Amino acid sequence: MKKVAFITPPDAGYGFSLAGVPQYVGKVEDAEDMLKKAVAQPDNGLVIIDERMIKVIAEEDLRELERGWHGILLVLPSPEKPPPEVEDYAMRLIRRAIGYHMRLKL
Repeated sequence: MKKVAFITPPDAGYGFSLAGVPQYVGKVEDAEDMLKKAVAQPDNGLVIIDERMIKVIAEEDLRELERGWHGILLVLPSPEKPPPEVEDYAMRLIRRAIGYHMRLKL
């Protein structure tokens, strides 16, 4: 039977290991090495990596890794919430004048 392994940053250090699931914990800079170690384990059939960790790995490297591996790589959404959007003064004036909120991308 294949196993599940998690790759997380230090702030999630004990979360999955408390449930008895193999967990690789390290800095974001070490994510690619941890991913390669997890994939190299023949028992791992599913590797789940925290979204914050995957940002430092090139997309091409991920695709190559997935092609050469028999398992599934899944990205776990980050528990961090994005900062709320700050509405600037000009947008507040436009919304108040026309009665409708618009999104402008500059």
